[in-house]
Amino acid sequence: MDLMDIIRRQAVPEPWSEGEKIPWNELGFSRRMLLEHLSQDHDSASRRLETIEKHVDWIHHSVLSGRPSRILDLGCGPGLYTSQLARLGHECVGIDFSPSSISYAMECAHRDNLRCSYVQHDLRVADYGQGYGLVMFIFGEFNVFRPADARTILAKAHQALAENGQLLLEVHTFTAVRALGERPASWYSTESGLFLDRPHICLAESFWDAGLNAATERYLVLDGLAGILTRYAASTQAYTDRDYQSLLAEHDFEEVVFHPSLGGESERSQRDFRVVVSQKRAAD
Repeated sequence: MDLMDIIRRQAVPEPWSEGEKIPWNELGFSRRMLLEHLSQDHDSASRRLETIEKHVDWIHHSVLSGRPSRILDLGCGPGLYTSQLARLGHECVGIDFSPSSISYAMECAHRDNLRCSYVQHDLRVADYGQGYGLVMFIFGEFNVFRPADARTILAKAHQALAENGQLLLEVHTFTAVRALGERPASWYSTESGLFLDRPHICLAESFWDAGLNAATERYLVLDGLAGILTRYAASTQAYTDRDYQSLLAEHDFEEVVFHPSLGGESERSQRDFRVVVSQKRAAD
């Protein structure tokens, strides 16, 4: 791309038309993102340890009734939740697209002798395995997939669960996704950042598609040294509570229960999320 591509860009892109996700699987990006995951200064990429410990305690006691289980964490990142769950006696498997996050998770599991194993793969095509008591997919990552891919993931999660196994989704609220798409355009310049580790300018735009109920974020990144312009885009699907219930019923999940947060109660910092727990429907 060149500078004229900024001027001639599509005014309002269709969701997912300009890219599936920002480059989580690109090695340099994943290294920089890992630093954000591990930061204790914010909750933007992953939650701070104090919050994770509170959430894990709720999952352990309220979802799993304090009983050791086999857990699959989809989009596990650097294993911050699985590591804590393993310390409570659970056996965990994590799948994530980011090479640096998976490497970090594997190193922690080896160092601390945790019953955790990790796979770097695309959730849409990865082999999930079978026999899990809990499949969890948190931090709103379910919403970043196209609806067809989200359905594929739900079907694979259902197959991966043992009889009476549970699915835990932490999803974005409809309001939060719409607000994401209605953000005003902005730009910044920096010596080093998430997209590049050298000087660059980033133009960020957001769009809300009221017909598809989806938000799109577009990033135009100009390398200050090389003069190269790169475009990234990510879309997020909004669902109502009724939509979530319908999706789960469609994939043979029942006893759907909504919770205000992964801590089990309303949290101001988590108001953009809802937690949905459901059970695999028993075979006839």
